[in-house]
Amino acid sequence: MKDRYKLMLIVLIFAAVYYVPWESDIVRRSGLEAFMMLQEYARQHVLTCLVPAFFIAGAIAVFVSQASVIKYFGAGAKKILSYSVASVSGTILAVCSCTVLPLFAGIYSRGAGIGPATAFLYSGPAINVLAIVLTARVLGWQLGLARAVGAVVFAVVTGLLMALIFRREDAARSAGEMYLPNEEEKGRSLAQDALFMLTMVLILVFAAFARPAQGSSGLWVAVFEAKWYITGGLLIVLAVMLKGWFRREEIQSWVQSTWGFMQQILPLLGAGVLVAGFMLGRPGHAALIPEHYIQTLVGGNSVWANLFASVSGALMYFATLTEVPILQGLLGAGMGRGPALALLLAGPALSLPNMLVIAGVMGVKKTAAFCGIIVVLSTIAGMIYGWIAG
Repeated sequence: MKDRYKLMLIVLIFAAVYYVPWESDIVRRSGLEAFMMLQEYARQHVLTCLVPAFFIAGAIAVFVSQASVIKYFGAGAKKILSYSVASVSGTILAVCSCTVLPLFAGIYSRGAGIGPATAFLYSGPAINVLAIVLTARVLGWQLGLARAVGAVVFAVVTGLLMALIFRREDAARSAGEMYLPNEEEKGRSLAQDALFMLTMVLILVFAAFARPAQGSSGLWVAVFEAKWYITGGLLIVLAVMLKGWFRREEIQSWVQSTWGFMQQILPLLGAGVLVAGFMLGRPGHAALIPEHYIQTLVGGNSVWANLFASVSGALMYFATLTEVPILQGLLGAGMGRGPALALLLAGPALSLPNMLVIAGVMGVKKTAAFCGIIVVLSTIAGMIYGWIAG
């Protein structure tokens, strides 16, 4: 961390200690909510979601050749292929807005173009099959369908706009790096590398598999009940692969790369969770900004209501699938269906914690553009859907 950022952090911490009126009941409750949210996040997401994602990111950085990333996700790659793969990745990963960060950092650091990389960044948490099915079941098939269509379209449009806005920076970034083929003999085939990566992705999917809602199909319930047996079996398969296919030096490089991503992402993520918890609290628990204010501001289908829903969703943190019961309560309290869709499209893909981390990976300017595009698109989609739904 640069010295000026360290100084800024010290000043902010001092100001919080000196000026925050901790004698106020609301402030004390908000402070407790911040740490309760951090504890909830640590218990529910760090071990089962983030740790597998960090190891996948480390593997991408070490075992996936830079030439392959450039070929399929680089600025000069065929748009149909790169955006098609990036925009539907969420149907496989089913991760939250924070878990996708190490994966995004991995492919971006290997030279992926800003367009495909941000399409992947949005689609990972937004195009979640389980969440879309639950949305349709609990909130109605119309809202579920609108969410599915909007998420796929948003991933492509966001990526294309980012590539257009930052085409010069992307071209300079590509031209400034030399991509050389890896001439060292790995001793593994492409199929073995693919199986290794697939095994880790499956570990992430099953370890993070959320408890199905009441009334879900027997298949989802059966998968949830067997998730740890499946995950354990996959870990054994992974250990056999590492023992038989990889050299000791490669494994050490993988662990070091994984640790590097952890050092880069976890501190910012923790700070973001604390701020989000202090301002907004956990679902059903009041913090500095009362929930009824949000419910009052997102009634109807005005531009303001949709914009406010988009911005609120972008700042709040939603664990995978939690946005559905939250919206169920907000809709029951009078929230318009247009703002509901706006929040569904902006919320799962963005959060205050992941904004901080994204800024650390690709810079403040690109992060602001990425978040702004999603908020504007979500607002427009919410207004259109609210008009159609009546």
